Amino acid sequence: MATPDLDRLAKRVKMHRLEQYSSRDAAAAAAGVSRNTWKRVEEGQEVYESTYVKVDKALGWATGSCIAIAEGGEPAFAGDTTTSSTPATLTEDQARQMAWDTARATLPAAPIGELDTFVNELVEKLRSAGIVTDGS
Repeated sequence: MATPDLDRLAKRVKMHRLEQYSSRDAAAAAAGVSRNTWKRVEEGQEVYESTYVKVDKALGWATGSCIAIAEGGEPAFAGDTTTSSTPATLTEDQARQMAWDTARATLPAAPIGELDTFVNELVEKLRSAGIVTDGS
């Protein structure tokens, strides 16, 4: 996987935020993240992938859009039925990392073994749905 272009993502997030929200605080509140976390995204700094899911939602983008932008793609809009009906795909490593980051952020006190079990089950379900591929 190529190095994510966080500056590209930062510009797109800020541009879209300015169209929707009166302030960074308002966008952060809508996403359920702190102002400082939103600022980190807009400044091209690294954040947890679970934060990108929240930013996607606040901006009306489909989950995974922030990552797609950082990888050179374009955002998909939530509920956009004009795009392909083929689900987006992730490599197994991407899916595992996203699941792990989200599980740790959501359940910080959970034992590692339980998180591993959760991640494994989720990746298998995503594979069955055709979202996780074996390719890199």
